[in-house]
Amino acid sequence: MNKVWIKIALPVLALGIGFVGMAAIKATAEDKEDKQEIDSRPTVKVEVLRTEDYQVAINSFGEVRPLEKTQLAAMVSGEVIGWHEDFVPGGVVKRGTLLFSIDKQQYQAALLQAEANLSQANAQLIEERAKAEVAKREAKTMPAARITDLYLRKPQVLSAEAAVKSAEAQLKIAQRNLSYTDVRAPYDALVVSRNLGTGQYVHQGNEVGLLYNIETAEINLPIAGFDALFLPADLQGSTAQISSRGAITVTRTGTVERDLGIVDQDTRMSQVVARINDPYSLNTDAPAFKFGTYVEVSLKGSTLQDIFRLPQELVTNRKVWVVNKDNELESRTVKVLREEAQFFLVENGLNAGERVVMTLPEYPQNGMKVKIAGEQSKQTNTGTEDSGLVAQAND
Repeated sequence: MNKVWIKIALPVLALGIGFVGMAAIKATAEDKEDKQEIDSRPTVKVEVLRTEDYQVAINSFGEVRPLEKTQLAAMVSGEVIGWHEDFVPGGVVKRGTLLFSIDKQQYQAALLQAEANLSQANAQLIEERAKAEVAKREAKTMPAARITDLYLRKPQVLSAEAAVKSAEAQLKIAQRNLSYTDVRAPYDALVVSRNLGTGQYVHQGNEVGLLYNIETAEINLPIAGFDALFLPADLQGSTAQISSRGAITVTRTGTVERDLGIVDQDTRMSQVVARINDPYSLNTDAPAFKFGTYVEVSLKGSTLQDIFRLPQELVTNRKVWVVNKDNELESRTVKVLREEAQFFLVENGLNAGERVVMTLPEYPQNGMKVKIAGEQSKQTNTGTEDSGLVAQAND
Protein backbone atom coordinates (compact mmCIF):
# COMPACT_ATOMS: atom_id res chain seq x y z
CA MET A 1 0.00 0.00 0.00
CA ASN A 2 2.82 2.37 0.89
CA LYS A 3 4.56 1.61 -2.39
CA VAL A 4 1.45 2.50 -4.33
CA TRP A 5 1.14 5.75 -2.45
CA ILE A 6 4.76 6.60 -3.13
CA LYS A 7 4.32 5.88 -6.85
CA ILE A 8 1.39 8.30 -6.93
CA ALA A 9 2.97 11.04 -4.77
CA LEU A 10 6.30 11.32 -6.55
CA PRO A 11 4.96 12.37 -9.96
CA VAL A 12 2.58 14.81 -8.35
CA LEU A 13 5.42 16.32 -6.33
CA ALA A 14 7.66 16.64 -9.39
CA LEU A 15 4.89 18.26 -11.31
CA GLY A 16 4.29 20.76 -8.52
CA ILE A 17 7.96 21.62 -8.28
CA GLY A 18 8.01 22.24 -12.08
CA PHE A 19 5.05 24.57 -11.89
CA VAL A 20 6.66 26.48 -9.03
CA GLY A 21 9.94 26.80 -11.01
CA MET A 22 8.20 28.00 -14.13
CA ALA A 23 6.25 30.56 -12.17
CA ALA A 24 9.46 31.83 -10.58
CA ILE A 25 11.22 32.10 -13.96
CA LYS A 26 8.25 33.88 -15.49
CA ALA A 27 8.08 36.29 -12.60
CA THR A 28 11.79 37.03 -12.89
CA ALA A 29 11.53 37.62 -16.67
CA GLU A 30 8.55 39.91 -16.29
CA ASP A 31 10.39 41.79 -13.60
CA LYS A 32 13.40 42.32 -15.92
CA GLU A 33 11.15 43.33 -18.76
CA ASP A 34 9.58 45.88 -16.48
CA LYS A 35 13.01 47.26 -15.68
CA GLN A 36 14.55 47.16 -19.23
CA GLU A 37 13.13 49.37 -21.91
CA ILE A 38 14.38 49.04 -25.50
CA ASP A 39 14.75 52.23 -27.61
CA SER A 40 13.95 51.45 -31.25
CA ARG A 41 14.64 54.94 -32.61
CA PRO A 42 17.40 55.05 -35.30
CA THR A 43 20.57 56.96 -34.46
CA VAL A 44 21.67 59.77 -36.78
CA LYS A 45 24.58 62.18 -36.91
CA VAL A 46 23.82 65.86 -37.31
CA GLU A 47 25.66 69.09 -37.86
CA VAL A 48 24.48 72.61 -37.12
CA LEU A 49 23.92 74.70 -40.24
CA ARG A 50 25.82 77.96 -40.64
CA THR A 51 25.70 80.45 -43.49
CA GLU A 52 28.83 81.76 -45.17
CA ASP A 53 29.97 84.14 -47.90
CA TYR A 54 31.46 81.99 -50.63
CA GLN A 55 33.47 83.05 -53.68
CA VAL A 56 32.61 80.93 -56.68
CA ALA A 57 35.44 79.24 -58.58
CA ILE A 58 34.92 78.85 -62.33
CA ASN A 59 37.00 76.25 -64.14
CA SER A 60 37.56 76.01 -67.86
CA PHE A 61 40.03 74.46 -70.26
CA GLY A 62 41.94 75.83 -73.20
CA GLU A 63 45.08 75.67 -75.32
CA VAL A 64 48.13 77.86 -74.78
CA ARG A 65 48.64 79.96 -77.92
CA PRO A 66 51.03 82.78 -78.88
CA LEU A 67 49.81 86.33 -78.54
CA GLU A 68 51.06 87.03 -82.08
CA LYS A 69 52.69 85.28 -84.99
CA THR A 70 55.02 87.00 -87.45
CA GLN A 71 55.65 85.76 -90.98
CA LEU A 72 59.10 87.16 -91.71
CA ALA A 73 59.63 88.54 -95.21
CA ALA A 74 62.66 90.13 -96.91
CA MET A 75 62.14 93.89 -97.10
CA VAL A 76 64.94 94.29 -99.69
CA SER A 77 66.41 92.05 -102.32
CA GLY A 78 69.91 90.61 -102.15
CA GLU A 79 72.18 87.74 -101.27
CA VAL A 80 72.00 86.24 -97.75
CA ILE A 81 75.49 86.50 -96.26
CA GLY A 82 74.77 84.86 -92.89
CA TRP A 83 72.15 83.87 -90.29
CA HIS A 84 72.07 83.36 -86.52
CA GLU A 85 72.73 79.88 -85.18
CA ASP A 86 69.44 79.97 -83.22
CA PHE A 87 67.44 80.95 -86.30
CA VAL A 88 66.34 77.35 -86.78
CA PRO A 89 63.00 75.61 -86.11
CA GLY A 90 62.67 75.24 -82.34
CA GLY A 91 65.24 77.93 -81.65
CA VAL A 92 64.52 80.64 -79.09
CA VAL A 93 65.84 84.14 -79.79
CA LYS A 94 65.72 87.28 -77.68
CA ARG A 95 64.22 90.58 -78.80
CA GLY A 96 66.67 92.42 -81.11
CA THR A 97 68.70 89.33 -82.06
CA LEU A 98 70.18 89.58 -85.58
CA LEU A 99 68.47 86.72 -87.42
CA PHE A 100 70.08 87.07 -90.87
CA SER A 101 71.89 89.62 -93.05
CA ILE A 102 71.69 90.56 -96.73
CA ASP A 103 74.66 91.87 -98.71
CA LYS A 104 74.91 95.61 -97.96
CA GLN A 105 77.19 96.90 -100.72
CA GLN A 106 74.57 98.18 -103.15
CA TYR A 107 72.56 99.77 -100.32
CA GLN A 108 75.63 101.46 -98.88
CA ALA A 109 76.37 102.86 -102.34
CA ALA A 110 72.77 104.04 -102.65
CA LEU A 111 73.10 105.79 -99.31
CA LEU A 112 76.27 107.60 -100.43
CA GLN A 113 74.54 108.67 -103.64
CA ALA A 114 71.56 110.00 -101.65
CA GLU A 115 73.86 111.93 -99.34
CA ALA A 116 75.65 113.44 -102.34
CA ASN A 117 72.36 114.43 -103.96
CA LEU A 118 71.26 116.10 -100.75
CA SER A 119 74.52 118.04 -100.54
CA GLN A 120 74.13 119.17 -104.17
CA ALA A 121 70.54 120.23 -103.56
CA ASN A 122 71.54 122.21 -100.46
CA ALA A 123 74.29 123.96 -102.45
CA GLN A 124 71.82 124.87 -105.19
CA LEU A 125 69.40 126.22 -102.57
CA ILE A 126 72.12 128.35 -101.00
CA GLU A 127 73.03 129.74 -104.42
CA GLU A 128 69.43 130.58 -105.32
CA ARG A 129 68.79 132.27 -101.98
CA ALA A 130 71.95 134.39 -102.49
CA LYS A 131 70.79 135.39 -105.99
CA ALA A 132 67.37 136.26 -104.60
CA GLU A 133 68.94 138.48 -101.97
CA VAL A 134 70.96 140.35 -104.64
CA ALA A 135 67.82 140.82 -106.74
CA LYS A 136 65.95 142.13 -103.72
CA ARG A 137 68.61 144.77 -103.06
CA GLU A 138 68.70 145.81 -106.71
CA ALA A 139 64.93 146.10 -106.81
CA LYS A 140 65.04 148.96 -104.33
CA THR A 141 66.45 151.28 -107.07
CA MET A 142 64.12 150.08 -109.82
CA PRO A 143 60.61 151.17 -110.80
CA ALA A 144 57.96 149.04 -109.20
CA ALA A 145 56.53 148.06 -112.58
CA ARG A 146 59.70 146.15 -113.51
CA ILE A 147 59.86 144.16 -110.22
CA THR A 148 58.34 140.69 -110.62
CA ASP A 149 58.55 137.40 -108.69
CA LEU A 150 60.67 136.02 -111.47
CA TYR A 151 63.05 138.96 -111.19
CA LEU A 152 63.23 138.40 -107.39
CA ARG A 153 63.94 134.68 -108.15
CA LYS A 154 61.16 133.37 -105.95
CA PRO A 155 60.31 130.43 -108.28
CA GLN A 156 63.97 129.45 -108.42
CA VAL A 157 64.21 129.43 -104.61
CA LEU A 158 61.04 127.31 -104.31
CA SER A 159 62.39 124.85 -106.86
CA ALA A 160 65.70 124.59 -104.99
CA GLU A 161 63.85 124.01 -101.70
CA ALA A 162 61.75 121.25 -103.32
CA ALA A 163 64.93 119.63 -104.64
CA VAL A 164 66.34 119.60 -101.09
CA LYS A 165 63.19 117.91 -99.72
CA SER A 166 63.31 115.32 -102.50
CA ALA A 167 66.97 114.61 -101.75
CA GLU A 168 66.16 114.26 -98.04
CA ALA A 169 63.40 111.77 -98.85
CA GLN A 170 65.76 109.74 -101.03
CA LEU A 171 68.31 109.77 -98.22
CA LYS A 172 65.73 108.39 -95.76
CA ILE A 173 64.77 105.64 -98.20
CA ALA A 174 68.44 104.72 -98.68
CA GLN A 175 69.00 104.65 -94.93
CA ARG A 176 65.89 102.50 -94.44
CA ASN A 177 66.87 100.05 -97.16
CA LEU A 178 70.34 99.71 -95.67
CA SER A 179 68.83 99.00 -92.21
CA TYR A 180 66.58 96.33 -93.79
CA THR A 181 69.63 94.32 -94.77
CA ASP A 182 69.89 93.27 -91.10
CA VAL A 183 66.73 91.47 -89.95
CA ARG A 184 66.26 91.34 -86.19
CA ALA A 185 63.77 89.59 -83.92
CA PRO A 186 60.89 91.96 -83.13
CA TYR A 187 60.33 90.27 -79.73
CA ASP A 188 61.42 87.27 -77.70
CA ALA A 189 60.48 84.59 -80.18
CA LEU A 190 60.23 80.91 -80.88
CA VAL A 191 61.42 80.10 -84.41
CA VAL A 192 58.84 77.87 -86.07
CA SER A 193 60.37 77.75 -89.57
CA ARG A 194 63.25 79.19 -91.65
CA ASN A 195 63.25 79.28 -95.44
CA LEU A 196 66.70 80.64 -96.40
CA GLY A 197 70.39 79.78 -96.38
CA THR A 198 73.75 81.44 -96.86
CA GLY A 199 74.31 82.50 -100.46
CA GLN A 200 70.62 82.36 -101.30
CA TYR A 201 69.24 85.33 -103.22
CA VAL A 202 66.01 86.60 -101.75
CA HIS A 203 63.59 89.01 -103.36
CA GLN A 204 61.68 91.75 -101.62
CA GLY A 205 58.55 90.24 -100.12
CA ASN A 206 59.82 86.64 -100.02
CA GLU A 207 58.69 84.79 -96.85
CA VAL A 208 61.80 83.58 -95.06
CA GLY A 209 60.57 82.37 -91.65
CA LEU A 210 57.81 82.16 -89.05
CA LEU A 211 58.13 83.45 -85.46
CA TYR A 212 55.88 83.04 -82.41
CA ASN A 213 55.90 85.68 -79.68
CA ILE A 214 56.92 84.06 -76.40
CA GLU A 215 56.79 87.20 -74.30
CA THR A 216 53.06 86.65 -73.79
CA ALA A 217 50.70 83.73 -74.40
CA GLU A 218 46.92 83.68 -74.50
CA ILE A 219 44.32 81.05 -73.66
CA ASN A 220 40.79 81.19 -75.05
CA LEU A 221 38.42 79.85 -72.40
CA PRO A 222 34.86 78.73 -73.19
CA ILE A 223 32.49 79.56 -70.32
CA ALA A 224 29.22 77.61 -70.11
CA GLY A 225 25.99 79.50 -69.57
CA PHE A 226 25.52 78.27 -66.00
CA ASP A 227 29.05 79.49 -65.20
CA ALA A 228 28.68 82.80 -67.05
CA LEU A 229 25.98 83.78 -64.54
CA PHE A 230 28.64 83.89 -61.83
CA LEU A 231 31.30 85.91 -63.67
CA PRO A 232 32.07 89.09 -61.69
CA ALA A 233 31.61 92.55 -63.20
CA ASP A 234 35.31 93.36 -62.62
CA LEU A 235 36.57 90.22 -64.37
CA GLN A 236 39.20 92.00 -66.51
CA GLY A 237 42.54 92.12 -64.74
CA SER A 238 41.65 89.49 -62.13
CA THR A 239 44.06 86.65 -61.46
CA ALA A 240 43.70 83.16 -62.89
CA GLN A 241 45.39 79.93 -61.85
CA ILE A 242 46.66 78.03 -64.89
CA SER A 243 47.53 74.35 -64.43
CA SER A 244 49.02 71.75 -66.71
CA ARG A 245 48.19 68.23 -65.55
CA GLY A 246 50.25 65.20 -66.38
CA ALA A 247 52.77 63.02 -64.61
CA ILE A 248 53.62 66.23 -62.74
CA THR A 249 51.05 69.00 -62.27
CA VAL A 250 52.46 72.51 -62.60
CA THR A 251 50.62 75.75 -61.92
CA ARG A 252 51.31 79.35 -62.82
CA THR A 253 49.45 82.61 -62.24
CA GLY A 254 48.01 84.56 -65.15
CA THR A 255 45.46 87.33 -65.61
CA VAL A 256 42.11 87.63 -67.31
CA GLU A 257 42.67 89.95 -70.26
CA ARG A 258 39.21 90.42 -71.77
CA ASP A 259 35.81 88.99 -72.58
CA LEU A 260 35.38 88.50 -76.32
CA GLY A 261 31.80 89.70 -75.96
CA ILE A 262 30.23 86.94 -78.05
CA VAL A 263 28.38 83.68 -77.50
CA ASP A 264 29.41 80.82 -79.77
CA GLN A 265 26.47 79.85 -81.99
CA ASP A 266 27.34 76.14 -81.90
CA THR A 267 28.19 75.62 -78.23
CA ARG A 268 26.26 78.57 -76.73
CA MET A 269 29.31 79.36 -74.62
CA SER A 270 30.89 82.73 -73.86
CA GLN A 271 34.58 83.30 -74.55
CA VAL A 272 37.09 84.74 -72.07
CA VAL A 273 40.80 85.29 -72.77
CA ALA A 274 43.49 84.75 -70.13
CA ARG A 275 47.14 85.76 -70.51
CA ILE A 276 50.35 84.40 -69.10
CA ASN A 277 53.63 86.30 -69.32
CA ASP A 278 56.89 84.66 -70.34
CA PRO A 279 55.34 81.23 -71.02
CA TYR A 280 58.72 79.71 -71.97
CA SER A 281 60.32 81.03 -68.75
CA LEU A 282 63.22 82.87 -70.37
CA ASN A 283 63.38 85.34 -67.50
CA THR A 284 62.04 83.29 -64.58
CA ASP A 285 62.45 79.90 -62.93
CA ALA A 286 58.76 79.08 -63.34
CA PRO A 287 57.81 75.94 -65.31
CA ALA A 288 57.46 76.49 -69.05
CA PHE A 289 54.09 76.22 -70.79
CA LYS A 290 54.74 75.34 -74.43
CA PHE A 291 52.38 76.46 -77.15
CA GLY A 292 49.73 73.81 -77.75
CA THR A 293 49.66 72.70 -74.11
CA TYR A 294 46.14 71.92 -72.91
CA VAL A 295 45.61 73.57 -69.52
CA GLU A 296 42.96 73.99 -66.86
CA VAL A 297 42.25 77.57 -65.78
CA SER A 298 40.51 78.53 -62.53
CA LEU A 299 38.89 81.97 -62.42
CA LYS A 300 37.54 83.88 -59.43
CA GLY A 301 33.79 84.24 -59.78
CA SER A 302 31.34 86.41 -57.88
CA THR A 303 30.88 86.13 -54.11
CA LEU A 304 27.60 84.61 -52.91
CA GLN A 305 26.24 86.04 -49.67
CA ASP A 306 24.75 83.97 -46.83
CA ILE A 307 24.61 80.57 -48.51
CA PHE A 308 24.88 77.01 -47.20
CA ARG A 309 27.57 74.69 -48.55
CA LEU A 310 26.39 71.09 -48.25
CA PRO A 311 27.98 67.80 -49.34
CA GLN A 312 26.20 66.50 -52.43
CA GLU A 313 25.17 63.23 -50.78
CA LEU A 314 22.92 65.18 -48.38
CA VAL A 315 20.80 66.61 -51.20
CA THR A 316 18.45 64.21 -53.01
CA ASN A 317 15.87 65.48 -55.50
CA ARG A 318 16.37 69.00 -54.11
CA LYS A 319 15.49 67.80 -50.60
CA VAL A 320 17.52 67.92 -47.39
CA TRP A 321 16.64 66.17 -44.11
CA VAL A 322 16.87 68.05 -40.81
CA VAL A 323 16.07 67.18 -37.20
CA ASN A 324 13.60 69.52 -35.48
CA LYS A 325 13.56 70.51 -31.81
CA ASP A 326 11.50 67.40 -30.98
CA ASN A 327 14.15 65.14 -32.53
CA GLU A 328 11.90 64.35 -35.48
CA LEU A 329 12.96 64.12 -39.11
CA GLU A 330 11.78 66.82 -41.51
CA SER A 331 12.48 67.08 -45.24
CA ARG A 332 13.12 70.52 -46.69
CA THR A 333 12.96 71.54 -50.33
CA VAL A 334 16.01 73.69 -51.13
CA LYS A 335 17.19 75.83 -54.03
CA VAL A 336 20.59 74.72 -55.31
CA LEU A 337 22.45 77.64 -56.85
CA ARG A 338 25.52 75.79 -58.04
CA GLU A 339 27.52 72.58 -57.84
CA GLU A 340 31.20 72.89 -56.92
CA ALA A 341 33.39 69.83 -56.52
CA GLN A 342 31.64 67.58 -53.96
CA PHE A 343 29.41 70.36 -52.62
CA PHE A 344 26.09 72.02 -53.46
CA LEU A 345 25.68 75.74 -52.81
CA VAL A 346 22.18 76.18 -51.36
CA GLU A 347 20.47 79.57 -51.24
CA ASN A 348 17.21 79.01 -49.34
CA GLY A 349 14.96 76.35 -47.82
CA LEU A 350 17.09 76.07 -44.68
CA ASN A 351 17.76 78.23 -41.64
CA ALA A 352 20.99 78.92 -39.81
CA GLY A 353 21.18 76.97 -36.56
CA GLU A 354 19.12 74.02 -37.78
CA ARG A 355 20.51 70.51 -37.52
CA VAL A 356 21.07 68.80 -40.85
CA VAL A 357 21.17 65.00 -40.93
CA MET A 358 24.54 63.64 -42.00
CA THR A 359 23.64 59.92 -41.79
CA LEU A 360 20.07 59.06 -42.75
CA PRO A 361 18.24 55.93 -41.55
CA GLU A 362 17.38 53.37 -44.19
CA TYR A 363 13.80 54.52 -44.76
CA PRO A 364 13.49 58.14 -43.57
CA GLN A 365 10.03 59.60 -43.12
CA ASN A 366 8.71 62.96 -41.99
CA GLY A 367 7.92 62.85 -38.27
CA MET A 368 10.17 59.85 -37.58
CA LYS A 369 11.75 60.18 -34.15
CA VAL A 370 15.51 59.71 -34.04
CA LYS A 371 18.37 59.68 -31.59
CA ILE A 372 21.24 62.09 -32.01
CA ALA A 373 24.64 60.43 -31.96
CA GLY A 374 26.59 61.65 -28.94
CA GLU A 375 23.55 62.82 -27.00
CA GLN A 376 22.26 60.97 -23.91
CA SER A 377 18.97 59.19 -24.58
CA LYS A 378 15.98 60.71 -22.80
CA GLN A 379 13.62 58.62 -20.77
CA THR A 380 10.15 58.47 -22.23
CA ASN A 381 6.94 56.99 -20.83
CA THR A 382 4.98 57.08 -24.06
CA GLY A 383 3.95 53.81 -25.65
CA THR A 384 5.22 52.38 -28.88
CA GLU A 385 2.05 53.33 -30.72
CA ASP A 386 2.56 57.06 -29.97
CA SER A 387 6.30 57.49 -29.83
CA GLY A 388 7.83 54.72 -31.89
CA LEU A 389 9.60 53.39 -28.77
CA VAL A 390 8.99 50.03 -27.12
CA ALA A 391 9.80 51.31 -23.60
CA GLN A 392 12.91 52.40 -21.80
CA ALA A 393 13.92 52.83 -18.19
CA ASN A 394 17.09 53.52 -16.31
CA ASP A 395 19.11 50.46 -15.42
